[in-house]
Amino acid sequence: MDRFEGRCWLDWWANASTLLGSVEVAVVITVSDAEWVAHGHLVSDTDEDRDGFAFLCDQDPVFTLRFDDQSIIAVTAHPTDDQRRFTLTEYAGPGRRSVEHHSDLIHQAV
Repeated sequence: MDRFEGRCWLDWWANASTLLGSVEVAVVITVSDAEWVAHGHLVSDTDEDRDGFAFLCDQDPVFTLRFDDQSIIAVTAHPTDDQRRFTLTEYAGPGRRSVEHHSDLIHQAV
């Protein structure tokens, strides 16, 4: 296979049993001698999907790219400024990583 073009899903797993988010994407993957290049965009045009994708990328940009045949590959998503388009690179880091997120909660008296 020198080229794949089609729809897939980017799945974001909190742990081995908790899928926190999944977004359908259209991707183009091309393969050369020793590497592959992938880019794509969110299939949905809704702000909710775009904002959800942006939030997950901010937490940890490592996703599982899932194909129709259920084959998967770990990837790092590199979104563009509009959070609808992205490039993907193969993730080669550890299978388990810690993600830390802090939310600043501001209480205002009414």
